[in-house]
Amino acid sequence: MTPRRQSSRAPVTSPAVATVFTTVLTQGPVSRVDVARRTGLSSAAVTKAARPLIEAGYLIERDSEQSGIGRPVSPLEVRADREFFLGVKVTDRELIGVVTDLRARMLVTKFRPLPSRKPDAVVDGIAEMVTALLAESKAYKQRTHCLGVTVAGDVDRDTGHVRYSPFLHWRDVALGGLLAEKIDLEITVDNDVKAITVAERWFGDGVGANSFALVTLGTGIGCGLVVNGGVVAGSHGVAGEIGHIPVFGDGPVCHCGATGCVEAIASTDAIVAQARTATGEAGLTMAEIVTGARLGDTALRKVFARAGVAIGRGLASVANLVGPERIIVSGEGLDAYDLFADEIRETFATQAFGAAAQCELILRPLPFEEWARGAAAIAVQTLFLS
Repeated sequence: MTPRRQSSRAPVTSPAVATVFTTVLTQGPVSRVDVARRTGLSSAAVTKAARPLIEAGYLIERDSEQSGIGRPVSPLEVRADREFFLGVKVTDRELIGVVTDLRARMLVTKFRPLPSRKPDAVVDGIAEMVTALLAESKAYKQRTHCLGVTVAGDVDRDTGHVRYSPFLHWRDVALGGLLAEKIDLEITVDNDVKAITVAERWFGDGVGANSFALVTLGTGIGCGLVVNGGVVAGSHGVAGEIGHIPVFGDGPVCHCGATGCVEAIASTDAIVAQARTATGEAGLTMAEIVTGARLGDTALRKVFARAGVAIGRGLASVANLVGPERIIVSGEGLDAYDLFADEIRETFATQAFGAAAQCELILRPLPFEEWARGAAAIAVQTLFLS
């Protein structure tokens, strides 16, 4: 994280304040009594923690309402437009940027082509994107202090250092520091899947779950983990790398150097490569491969079936090791889900041990702008990590 502009910060000065704020943010409107019940804090502690947030305009009290017998209650609610947040997702071809409110609701979305993957070009592109997003409203310029930027790969969030990004072909890029030289905002750089996991935990299908996993299928295969209510980063920042679990001993070599990884068999690029080999048609596109498989091409259907087995084994490994309440499966790879759905579910049911097989699988598309929303969600998170 690269600290920059610090004015007008949310007064999150203690763990109790952070707990009350996050509870109202993710579950509000909610009464003080319910906040106390859900968090284990005393009613007095909740009232004390809420007071500075109300005074600073981050929380508001709704009109009193009767709730059973007793005094009327005044539910607490987040004032969503108190502050705005920027999120930028870096892909190998384009930048996706959003402005969100405090609830990570997208207000503006922009797409910009990326002419070069070189770090300087990416930094310049992000700076231009930030300028364009802020120009959309005077309120955005006045009340935006935090920017989240995400990339695929191995990222040290604490320093903003990208250790390895396979799709950008980066190694050891100090992205956070380079951005801080051009952008006067508080900047957080993180792995894209972990950022999406933060968004799910606070604003999506992860709300209310003590533990869950988010698995993304597409150009890469990623996984974010939440255990005991917190996103797991791991000692070295690479926890949850389901894409690099070996699932086929005789599988192809992965870009990471290992053999038989889930990503080497079931990512979009891997499926395309295997389909071209299986058919002998070197120019096949993913769209053509999907169409051919749906029309019954046996060789292409075998490629998807093998991918489904690989994904199912990876999901079962997550269920066996972590025991999440649910696994959310998303990403652009779901566009072809009908071609490997049976293999995923059958393999998962076979490989998941005992009660782990009862883990709920939630399937949901992931529009590309949602990646940028995840970046904005980690910017929101900085309010609680000061």
